[in-house]
Amino acid sequence: MTTTAIPQTHRRRTGAPSTGLRTGRLRPFVYLLLTAIIAASAFPLYWTFVVASSDNSAIGEATPPLVPGGNLFDNISRVFDSSEFGLALTNSAIVATTVAVGNVLFASMAGFAFARLKFRGRNALLVTVIGTMMVPTQLGIIPLYLLTTDLGWTGHLQALIVPALVSAFGVFWMRQAVEEAVPKELVEAAFVDGCSLVRVYWHVALPAIRPAAAVLGLFMFMGAWNDFFWPLVVLNPENPTVQVALSVLASGYYTDYALMLTGALLGVLPVLGVFLLLARQIVGGIMAGAVKG
Repeated sequence: MTTTAIPQTHRRRTGAPSTGLRTGRLRPFVYLLLTAIIAASAFPLYWTFVVASSDNSAIGEATPPLVPGGNLFDNISRVFDSSEFGLALTNSAIVATTVAVGNVLFASMAGFAFARLKFRGRNALLVTVIGTMMVPTQLGIIPLYLLTTDLGWTGHLQALIVPALVSAFGVFWMRQAVEEAVPKELVEAAFVDGCSLVRVYWHVALPAIRPAAAVLGLFMFMGAWNDFFWPLVVLNPENPTVQVALSVLASGYYTDYALMLTGALLGVLPVLGVFLLLARQIVGGIMAGAVKG
């Protein structure tokens, strides 16, 4: 009896049980707060679905609908009849997928070189690459347009794909990932064992940075999918991407919100699909960074 009473008194004095008790009491409020944040974050998507499944006249009523209607498939049919939305989805899927894969591949190779290879001018070249991140994208539009015109790429998807295959942010992101996930000793041991540079990158570095590569791939996919300005400049209206097609849906004589948000709903589904496909790797990469931080 005595031996059990002393530790309890000691724990009471040190305050450890009271901290756990307070944490237990706060837990329902934490869950309630998280639920409220999730609901607030998901409400725009839910409202988009509600409007997309409703008649346009219902949107202008004094009490807007809060539950889905029954016009979703009619609105989807109107979207494909009113614009080249099927071609736009295909174009955006080709561009965004190619840009994401290209950035993961080329940025990881460049990041591996900057992090683990020794060559003359490495630091100066890395500073130059990072410095390009400070230049606003709009400043490069005119030279890029002149270059694509000289190459005959205006109106074609390669005008969107090739300039975006690698980015300064991706190189910096993957360099940091290699620095944290691939020890120098492991790379040196692989070289000592006779591995070539390509095999060290492919079999040693790339598997270790897979979570960071998944996060970069998602960022690049979303960036290419949501890009509006450069596709509007360089592509023809007959060969649009999703964002350009959405602008066409919103440019009628009057604003058809049901039509416009049905297109927006169709446009966001591929991004959600990519996120669900890479969710495990993305969460792993974010949690790894959080634990290290």
